[in-house]
Amino acid sequence: MRIGVLTGGGDCPGLNAVIRAAVRKGISDYGHEFIGFRDGWRGPLEGDTMPLDVSTVRGILPRGGTILGSSRTNPMKIDGGVEHIKDNLANHGVDALIAIGGEDTLGVAKQLFDREVKVVGVPKTIDNDLNATDYTFGFDTAVNIAVEAIDRLHTTAESHHRALICEVMGRHAGWIALHAGMAAGANVVLIPEKPFDIERVCEYVESRFKTRYAPIIVVAEGAHPLEGQMSLQSGELDAFGHVRLGGVGEWLAREIEKRTGKEARTTVLGHIQRGGTPTAFDRVLATRFGLQAIDAVHQGDFGKMVALRGTDIVRVPLAEATAELKTVPESRYAEAEVFFG
Repeated sequence: MRIGVLTGGGDCPGLNAVIRAAVRKGISDYGHEFIGFRDGWRGPLEGDTMPLDVSTVRGILPRGGTILGSSRTNPMKIDGGVEHIKDNLANHGVDALIAIGGEDTLGVAKQLFDREVKVVGVPKTIDNDLNATDYTFGFDTAVNIAVEAIDRLHTTAESHHRALICEVMGRHAGWIALHAGMAAGANVVLIPEKPFDIERVCEYVESRFKTRYAPIIVVAEGAHPLEGQMSLQSGELDAFGHVRLGGVGEWLAREIEKRTGKEARTTVLGHIQRGGTPTAFDRVLATRFGLQAIDAVHQGDFGKMVALRGTDIVRVPLAEATAELKTVPESRYAEAEVFFG
């Protein structure tokens, strides 16, 4: 078989480990050939490819990002997009695709499978919000980066007697904020799933200032206050219809200073969270996903996504994986609330 591989959406630590594992096992165990499609769905849409063999993937395990490049191209929004992809796959002799990505990339994969394209999905998102898998690779790296940053913020906050806010990624799901906040001893964690009361946040800040320590607030970019008190959307949309977010950290700093009289500053981690070297956990998980993905292709088990359940790698229908987002349940947020203030 000749197998195409693509990586779509935001870059993520561990992508190269998936590519490496699939190619190494596919060639050595099954004798398959591989071709890489550049920049997500733009590659098969425009026929933009690169060689993908053992020499290509040598040494990429610890590298962040993706050697194939990525984009947020949505072929479903382009006239004749599906036909272009089918034609280019045929022109390059591609028998099947491995699509590595998050909700949007795998959503396209599911629609292509419905149109008779042979595809297997691999879950990728630092937000950990993909349904049907316990964890996605990239999440552990993002959390560890955030924890290191928050640990450093603690000492600055205490030295200058100011409140420090750390804004992390998380459009619809607050998994990064929750895990990083709990691990780094934040005094408040704010997530998209639960609108916050700014007055209550300020009470936590003032309570913390009564100790010899200073408050640290971890907020997901998609968090918002009660009753729609403010808008943090720019109005700009990407190819998948997502509104660009930003500004909740700065808004919080202004409100805290205004309401408490205490100095407050914001640090926005942004793309730092998803760049650089993946953790050992993410390298192993991504490698296992790649090995299982090529097994699924070899066995003709298309329309599936590999997923982590407990410590096992299983296969689930792409439809199940993309049906809904995995958000933080109330019970998990309640665990973090014990340490607020």
